[in-house]
Amino acid sequence: MQNQPNSFSIKNWSNDDKPREKLVQKGKAVLSDAELVAILIGSGSRDESAVELSKRILASVNNNLNQLGKLSIGQLMQFKGIGEAKAVTIAAALEMGRRRRGEEVAKIEKIGSSKDVFNLLQPILGELPHEEFWIVYLNNSNKVLHQAQLSKGGITGTLVDVRLVLKQALEIGAIGLILAHNHPSGGLNPSAADKQITQKLKTAAQALDMKVLDHIIITQRAYFSFADDNLL
Repeated sequence: MQNQPNSFSIKNWSNDDKPREKLVQKGKAVLSDAELVAILIGSGSRDESAVELSKRILASVNNNLNQLGKLSIGQLMQFKGIGEAKAVTIAAALEMGRRRRGEEVAKIEKIGSSKDVFNLLQPILGELPHEEFWIVYLNNSNKVLHQAQLSKGGITGTLVDVRLVLKQALEIGAIGLILAHNHPSGGLNPSAADKQITQKLKTAAQALDMKVLDHIIITQRAYFSFADDNLL
């Protein structure tokens, strides 16, 4: 008896079902997330097609591409059919997407609201698996003079050196400061430590005729503003 073709091979599918051909013929927008991931990995396993494998991978992160981008190479390789090369390809593609989003955000030269700060820093901080603390330095017209990472910590916290903040502010002639850090957990409620460092920086800045205008906690999709919540 002649062996039947492997039904899981993309070669045996109609052009409408082949992700690559579908993209060429109909455009990238019509492809599902699973089909796009299937193009990246190229092939599945003996037991499932590339699309089915991609669906299974996406289902593990609730079909959330941002969460998929947080998976490590090792975590991706836990899926049968995903070796190191495929895992690296997925990770690289999602990192390019993350960087593209950052470039697409309009350059914000002047801060007019807490939303402006979120739009400025979310592409940098929103998807990090660890905490980072950043400072946005402003002149007396709230124009952004500089933005910089002050510290990088673990998933539970980061260290902030008040002297470094004020030293840089004096060097660039900043009048206003906006503090910002991310919460990898996704929670927006400020901790006691968040409130403490805010007050510490506020008091130190006032002694040098500077003002802490806000402290923004950033997550993947949302933010918390100390100023908007009258906590400054």
